[in-house]
Amino acid sequence: MSGKRTFGADEAGRGPILGPMVIAVVGLDRGASISLSKRGVCDSKGFGAGASARQKRRELAQIVRERAPLHSVRVIDADEVDRYTFRGLLNALEREVVHDLLVELGANPVDRIVCDGANMFAPLRKFFPQLEAVNQGESKHVSVAAASILAKDARDDAFAEIAARYEGEFGTLRGGGYLNAATRTFLDAYQDKHGALPPEARKSWGAQKVPSPQVGLFDSTSSRREPT
Repeated sequence: MSGKRTFGADEAGRGPILGPMVIAVVGLDRGASISLSKRGVCDSKGFGAGASARQKRRELAQIVRERAPLHSVRVIDADEVDRYTFRGLLNALEREVVHDLLVELGANPVDRIVCDGANMFAPLRKFFPQLEAVNQGESKHVSVAAASILAKDARDDAFAEIAARYEGEFGTLRGGGYLNAATRTFLDAYQDKHGALPPEARKSWGAQKVPSPQVGLFDSTSSRREPT
């Protein structure tokens, strides 16, 4: 990996009630940035939610994996999301994971780092003073867009596994895990049959959040953002 590096970080699946949250970090040099831009790497949310959108993300995710010198993805299951969200620390979870992925990939003080979330990621400047915490970073920085695509593609795969797991019992599972009519129908049917929510459901969704009494770098509640 030659020249100055730019690392981008983004997540997918922060707000759904069903399925994991995924966080990705991608490190690019200038050549990779130009290459990915020419191949159409942009904000994954702009592709939509249907089968064609999933296929487009899958194709671009493969290109990112092939051309990005550095990349890493972490899938965070519903239980871990619950442990943090019940304490009002979902933002802290995202900061911890991004910090760990940056360290894993070898980010250092001479690298540019761009994270999507101006308030959420500003505390990470204690570790990376050069870090840029911005809003809508995936529409402005190819490194963040690449991370967005990897995260969303991994979440697409995770949700497809959940849908396949329950298809024989409840039919086709639609809605992407967000709390819409299709997801409500599935959750109601599952609870009626089994007396509880499925293990992939976030029990903390919509629950009252109680901030931790010990506020540190990762568990700061000053910039908390609720799931949507």
